[in-house]
Amino acid sequence: MSKNLYISALLDVYGEFLSEKQRVITEHYYNDDLSLAEIAENEGITRQGVNDLIKRAEAQLKSFEEKCHYCENFLKLKELSDKIDPQDNNDLKQILNIIEIL
Repeated sequence: MSKNLYISALLDVYGEFLSEKQRVITEHYYNDDLSLAEIAENEGITRQGVNDLIKRAEAQLKSFEEKCHYCENFLKLKELSDKIDPQDNNDLKQILNIIEIL
């Protein structure tokens, strides 16, 4: 998974734990594909300020994931569900194990 998609996935899971400003700016950068300059102009802050906010938000999102692993487990579930064979009990057991962890 590319870095941008990974951060975007983390935002979906943990975005509400960021400050409003961090969440909005990080969503603009990763989900709306706006440049630092565009975000800075829209938000009335410097490019460096935008960059700092995004870097802090990324660090917090990664920290949340290191502690909780919700995004990792969700992605595992999605991968398993995409390839599941109803006849294969092993796939079902893996899914149930991940659900128990969550």
